[in-house]
Amino acid sequence: MASLLCAPPSMSHNRISVRFPCTSCAEQPRLGLSPRASVRCSLLEPLKYENGKPGVPLINGEPLIPSFLTKTNLQSPINNHDTRLRIFSGTANPALSQEIACYLGLELGKIKIKRFADGEIYVQLQESVRGCDVYLVQPTCPPANENLMELLIMIDACRRASAKNITAVIPYFGYARADRKTQGRESIAAKLVANLITEAGANRVLACDLHSGQSMGYFDIPVDHVYGQPVILDYLASKTICSDDLVVVSPDVGGVARARAFAKKLSDAPLAIVDKRRHGHNVAEVMNLIGDVKGKIAVMVDDMIDTAGTIAKGAALLHEEGAREVYACCTHAVFSPPAIERLSSGLFQEVIITNTIPLSENNYFPQLTILSVANLLGETIWHVHDDCSGRYEPFSSLGID
Repeated sequence: MASLLCAPPSMSHNRISVRFPCTSCAEQPRLGLSPRASVRCSLLEPLKYENGKPGVPLINGEPLIPSFLTKTNLQSPINNHDTRLRIFSGTANPALSQEIACYLGLELGKIKIKRFADGEIYVQLQESVRGCDVYLVQPTCPPANENLMELLIMIDACRRASAKNITAVIPYFGYARADRKTQGRESIAAKLVANLITEAGANRVLACDLHSGQSMGYFDIPVDHVYGQPVILDYLASKTICSDDLVVVSPDVGGVARARAFAKKLSDAPLAIVDKRRHGHNVAEVMNLIGDVKGKIAVMVDDMIDTAGTIAKGAALLHEEGAREVYACCTHAVFSPPAIERLSSGLFQEVIITNTIPLSENNYFPQLTILSVANLLGETIWHVHDDCSGRYEPFSSLGID
């Protein structure tokens, strides 16, 4: 049974447990507290900003901004008089947008977004962006078509308002799964959406954990691809899981490169692969397990969880093969029904996700842990705005080749 290095205070809201890392842990050597080697997160260089701060969008109807995002804790807040950098939020994930702006020491730009009676979207900027470097934060999460169209109209509004540069910050890029033709007469929707964003007037795209790396090539504009895995790695590194007891599991063959890079950062942990046969969209059948998980703590890694069919059947197979505990880790929590029922069925010791997609309160369950990627996106935005690329590479690369 994995134990925490320290017992951090917890905040419970309904069924979700929110964990805040203990600040004293950073001052104590982790290896000295365990008789065996503990898991360490070997990033390219130590993160300058703490990752993985869990947050809950609403508490008693009021927005909760974690204390680590307050301006008093910022290492180098941006001058509020610097009007060149502007951040606007769509309606898809305003809580994450607010955290990013707060991390940068800015206020969200004023924007009016409304729907007409027939569902048409109306966007009007409430302040001037002439000559500004504008960042539009809008994941294309469900409802994907509504949020995508809203992003396109926001881009068009900024272009017509004479913004100098427009960057579409897309924490979750919808339609990324339709990135190739596996059968005849299929569309490649990822390329179509990339064309729409480009033609709308975006000068740059900042995306988090694309479903596949080739999606970057569909854009004819620069793409900054930020991986959310360092946030999860940083959180797992705070647990005293012995490296001898750990195995990283890819839920399918397509995610082997991601799982291999993840395992390398966790003390070069061994790798296992779940072999599955998919008979249709959102329908998976697990067939076999490649690797040894008997008596191990298995960490399943994926970029997203949609209906949770793949990862739930994989977890059941791991338990059958003798795994002691199973952790599920993903960046994008799409959580289409019946994902919640599958994830909360007792198969998982903990389900670790990030807040690239907002999660409603009725989808919380006891094993769920939400980590914030606001610092990763905020740091990347600042370095892109400041025209320096090398310094934020540790935040945006897992060494996946």
